[in-house]
Amino acid sequence: MQSIPVRRLAAPLAAVLVALLLSGSAPAAAPAPLAGDLDRLLADPALAGAQASVLVTDAATGQVLYQHDPDALLLPASTLKTVTAAAALDLLGQDHRFTTQVLAAGPRTGGRLDGDLVLRGGGDPSLLPADLDALAGRVAAAGVTEVTGSVLADASRYDDVPLGAAWAWDDQAAYYSPQISALTLTTDSDDDVGSVRLTLTPAQAPGGPATVRLTPARAPVRISGQVATGAAGGTDTVQVDRHPGGNDLVLSGSLPADAGPTEEWVAIDDPARLAGTVFAAALADHGVTVRGALRAGRAPDGAALLAAHDSAPLGDLLVPFLKLSNNGIAEHLVKEIGAVRAGSGSWAAGLDQVRGFLRRGGLESTPARLVDGSGLSRQNLMTGRRLVALLRFARQQPWFSAWYDALPVAGDPRRMVGGTLTERMRDTPAAGRVHAKTGSMTGVDALAGYLERVDGRTLAFSVLVNDFAGASPRPVIDALVVRLASDAASAPRRAVPAAPHDWETACAAAARC
Repeated sequence: MQSIPVRRLAAPLAAVLVALLLSGSAPAAAPAPLAGDLDRLLADPALAGAQASVLVTDAATGQVLYQHDPDALLLPASTLKTVTAAAALDLLGQDHRFTTQVLAAGPRTGGRLDGDLVLRGGGDPSLLPADLDALAGRVAAAGVTEVTGSVLADASRYDDVPLGAAWAWDDQAAYYSPQISALTLTTDSDDDVGSVRLTLTPAQAPGGPATVRLTPARAPVRISGQVATGAAGGTDTVQVDRHPGGNDLVLSGSLPADAGPTEEWVAIDDPARLAGTVFAAALADHGVTVRGALRAGRAPDGAALLAAHDSAPLGDLLVPFLKLSNNGIAEHLVKEIGAVRAGSGSWAAGLDQVRGFLRRGGLESTPARLVDGSGLSRQNLMTGRRLVALLRFARQQPWFSAWYDALPVAGDPRRMVGGTLTERMRDTPAAGRVHAKTGSMTGVDALAGYLERVDGRTLAFSVLVNDFAGASPRPVIDALVVRLASDAASAPRRAVPAAPHDWETACAAAARC
């Protein structure tokens, strides 16, 4: 996990900040004007050479309280997910569900199906091995004991383009950069689609190999190499590599002997094959014999429905999506919007519908470029003015509560409440009062959302920082927001990394994406 060092804040404001943090109370003298404090924070050396855009408004009236280059076109990183989530709620509805089906493609004679058994993906980004096991159980309960054909993995609801434009080629094994498929699988409630999980446990004594447990256990991957057990108190250097175009996982590195089990998530090639393989194994467990080998293909017309599984409603899926900044869910939503609203489950069709939503809402106040739904692509461009316009627009929509509640909450220690803001702005006037979306990539740090001030006023704000080298300017971003929350200059005591298994931290630590 990456540790983010604190840069010294620019004088003279830094002296006031330090005094506040040491004393726990505001100085007797009246605070400097807000604009002056924010200007001085933006003069911090951590931002030297970087591009910074800040816009703060009254969320109800639109009154501009502070602005600094609000129309600059910058990389939004994961703050773009606010756009995707709003469009999905508007165009799909918060009760929308993703349905996975099992179909019989052939006649039945007693317990025998003369043909293929089709597992048809409905784009569900939360489908678990347990869900496939339940579907297999229902097939058996329907009286099917033998399939003369194959399990047919049908991912045709979406197109066959697996990766977004300008996603880093060397991130293809990273769980935050998964292949997008209408038939995919996740290993837990974090909904990291198209991935498998490796649980590594060190040996009892240094020198021995760590044990490896794979989830799902029968995933179609091959594991080679090993993770050694190092001395107690040592450094975790575990690495799992997967070369593009295959599912050979190569282990290397070491775990300290006193470390507990460590988990590594790996995005795999061909998620539909993963789901189909796990489903075929579940059928065997339930006594259903499949004669043919797993194949990919589209269900033929007239195939009969045997069983179906519905996801949780979209309103519930927003929680892991926004709290944990889940890239896979973002792209599933874009392709699902395309499938439902335009009859084409593609990025092109989905993003065209998202642009239409923005246009109808009057949210195209400045230029922008959208090429994915997660913000992972470095071709995306957004302005702070657009983000703040969306924040204000959302407050008037019937789906606002679901959207607002799914945003990370500053300083809240509960993972599915605080999310990527769990460890930020704790013990400051902003803690518990900021609902906002983070955004981090190499050279990018951003935050956009709402601040509920103690005086009852709600602020809508956006902070976008691009093109910095070295340490992240996140302490400055947090100090800006804390200053907005208080009646005097204040700042977080320290900057700490986000919660474990947070793709933004992993991405920044890798310095690739």
